[in-house]
Amino acid sequence: MGNCADMKSKGKVYIIGAGPGDPGLLTVKAVRCIEKSDVLVYDYLVSPEILNYAGADARLIYVGKKGGHHTASQDEINRTLVREASEGNIVGRLKGGDPFIFGRGGEEAEVLFEAEIPFEIIPGITSAIAVPAYAGIPLTHREHTSTVAFVTGHEDPQKDKSRIDWQKLAGIETLVFLMGVKNLSQIVASLLKYGRSPDTPVAIIRWGTTHDQFTLSGTLDAIEDLAEEKKMTPPAIFVVGEVAGLREHLNWFETKPLFGRGVVVTRPEQQAGEIASILSEEGARVIHFPTIAIVPPESFDDLDRALANIEGYDWIIFTSANGVRFFFNRLTEMGRDVRDLKGVKICTIGPATKASIERRGIPVDVVPEEFISEGVVAALNGQDMEGLRVLIPRAEVARDVIPEGLKKLGAGVDVVDAYRTVNSGRDGKELADLIEEGRVDVITFTSSSTVTNFITIMGDDFTLPDNVRIACIGPVTERAAKKAGFRVDIMQGPYEILGLVSAMKEWFKNIS
Repeated sequence: MGNCADMKSKGKVYIIGAGPGDPGLLTVKAVRCIEKSDVLVYDYLVSPEILNYAGADARLIYVGKKGGHHTASQDEINRTLVREASEGNIVGRLKGGDPFIFGRGGEEAEVLFEAEIPFEIIPGITSAIAVPAYAGIPLTHREHTSTVAFVTGHEDPQKDKSRIDWQKLAGIETLVFLMGVKNLSQIVASLLKYGRSPDTPVAIIRWGTTHDQFTLSGTLDAIEDLAEEKKMTPPAIFVVGEVAGLREHLNWFETKPLFGRGVVVTRPEQQAGEIASILSEEGARVIHFPTIAIVPPESFDDLDRALANIEGYDWIIFTSANGVRFFFNRLTEMGRDVRDLKGVKICTIGPATKASIERRGIPVDVVPEEFISEGVVAALNGQDMEGLRVLIPRAEVARDVIPEGLKKLGAGVDVVDAYRTVNSGRDGKELADLIEEGRVDVITFTSSSTVTNFITIMGDDFTLPDNVRIACIGPVTERAAKKAGFRVDIMQGPYEILGLVSAMKEWFKNIS
């Protein structure tokens, strides 16, 4: 994978290709070097998710440019790299795409060489190939083309004249212009002038490989008017050639069920990974806006007493993966382990909680057919609970359906606080701005606490636009949302993450 060994004593710069936009296209070596960097110097097109690989103490320096506005000049960037490395830091220079494909990485490397600063180039997946692929355009195809060229869409403005040989370029079968929207008129005119057919299929792809991707298809002679009509702006790539016509059959990315839908995830950060991953796979643009945080209870005394006498229980009922996590963390801290649960039966409220138990090598005896508290009581009603002792480690504030139901079945029930939910403290304006910009289609709620804290964060005067949908994971959450004044559009069983996403897909399929 290459050597990213720490060279703190003399400093070093990693010039890293951050890929075309989809953070999943970042290379393994790039991740390792980002993790080791003391300083990250990054551009505008670097995905914010990539910055999450940075160490907790790493400094982030933004030097991007957008719409011609430069946060820092190239000379300032060069001086920053030299200064930081000279001070003994490991510097990660993050550049969109590949640093050596129209990325000025070569210029930066030359400056480092002259300053005798050690450096290493970490190639990235260039947008020149990734973006057309995400638009369903193969740049080469045996039946259509055997030649392809990559061209900058805007040359150095200091040049007296173009260095592009348009006459030769017009004869190459597939052309990919990076950053080509600003000078689209000049590109089209030059290609037509040197004999390219006006009927040649073309495509402009904006924000390629991201969930904001938009592709405009047409012909060479009509693309300017289409681009003006659709108000196409950078960042975008312009593809010219017969292969652009294959998109009609090969468009795999923009046809995903939730493509481009902005879905707000209100779950706490440590629990958002599963739903975010599933939503992203279905094409959604995931907006993380946790309304709650999971923290330890005010006191572990009750849980500690239960753990000290764990062999006295016949059943343990887990109502969430959070309860599982805090229960076993505390069990370990007390010097005990899963062997102390021998003979104790386990019930979980749903498959996600079941999975968190089974990952610890413990079998689960009962999972209800309906993943709610009432379902747990119904499932255990088939067991002989008379005289048995049941432990329920759960949130500090929760419904009493399970303990009250089990007491009616003759069981002795101990309910102990394993964790509590608190307001995340997020700024409501952050989400309000996204809603106003039209970037939110669905807000998801996975528990009643996510609803109540959402209202607290957004304020009592918050009004949800009619075009923003509410999706809830189960009837308890649905009731909380309706009590808060929301119209619940999406909710179906089974009451777990896959069911919620499935319901969303069905909703948008029916309205499309």
